[in-house]
Amino acid sequence: MFKRIMSALVGAPILLGLIYLGGPYTAFLVAVLTMLALREFWQIGVQMGVRAWYIQTAAATVVWLTSLFIGGEEWILAALLFWFLICLGRLALTYPNSPLAEANFNSLAVLYAVVLLSHLYLLRQLPRGLEWTFMTIFLVWATDTGAYLIGRQFGRHLLAPQVSPKKTVEGSLGGLAFSIIVAIACWRLIGGASWLTYVVLGVVIGISAQIGDLFESALKRSAGVKDSGTIIPGHGGILDRFDSLIFALPLVYYGVILLS
Repeated sequence: MFKRIMSALVGAPILLGLIYLGGPYTAFLVAVLTMLALREFWQIGVQMGVRAWYIQTAAATVVWLTSLFIGGEEWILAALLFWFLICLGRLALTYPNSPLAEANFNSLAVLYAVVLLSHLYLLRQLPRGLEWTFMTIFLVWATDTGAYLIGRQFGRHLLAPQVSPKKTVEGSLGGLAFSIIVAIACWRLIGGASWLTYVVLGVVIGISAQIGDLFESALKRSAGVKDSGTIIPGHGGILDRFDSLIFALPLVYYGVILLS
């Protein structure tokens, strides 16, 4: 517990500070996080007996981040489609040495660990991006806190026992409620959009954050590992700490664009 608290006290100000500074500072943060997340995904693949395409996925990550930082969101679709074509092409040219499961895993490595997580930078670049990004982080934390507190006190019905035997339906609803409550508080404090926009985003984050957590748990169970890494004392790896944000960030980004 001590390591967990100390990591949060050190890591949270660094995370929030680099996001607050924006621009190249947030770009640096995203580049470091995605590279570390990709490395952890490779390690999970090794535990699952799947061969990682180290050179291709690393190159795709560099190209994606460069396109993102220089070209902006208009490059997203082209870069993503190009990567999928590379994965399909390698499958076609090297089958059966590169089976479908291997191609799926490596395409997912870039999509999950890099593309989804890098929406942190895209969200920060939006008008009022600082507020939206901080709100997303705070709502994810509120969701985790609410799910833990309500689940511990009132949890009776298991949510996904094969994936996470301690998570309950009651805890999940508590996490969703906390997210909505904090979203309404953000509306009162920040404004800039209708209360309905904040409530919708609160619901989106409250649900997606928990699904992201469960997905990463399922991923680790498939590999038979407890944590995705050890880089954050008391928390595990980057994927362990940012699993909820990975799912929430892109949904908030496109939600803000559509609703604002």
